[in-house]
Amino acid sequence: MLIYAAIGLAAGILSGFFGIGGGIIIVPTLMYFAGFSQLMAQGTSLAVMLPPVGILAFWEYYKKGNVDITAGILICITLLIGGMVGGKIAQIVPPPILKKCFAVFLMLVSVKMLLGK
Repeated sequence: MLIYAAIGLAAGILSGFFGIGGGIIIVPTLMYFAGFSQLMAQGTSLAVMLPPVGILAFWEYYKKGNVDITAGILICITLLIGGMVGGKIAQIVPPPILKKCFAVFLMLVSVKMLLGK
């Protein structure tokens, strides 16, 4: 349960800091830190983003057993808190540094997904 809260908080901070959707953060972290399969991570990420994104896509994953409801709820709650924190931090970081941080973050996620399991 603690890992789900940490993922939600990190996703919230990074989403607020970089202005990106939680999926780019939540899917890889559920896979690499919580041991979820790709489908389970995607389905759970959809559960987190359900209100703003779409109930129909979530429902398809849920019907096939590819959603962890407990993880989704905990990540959603901590994502809210983290989003506020990340948004506040982003307001004080100079834009050129923010842009470079975002680029480095995307490269790290890409390399991990390309070379990792």
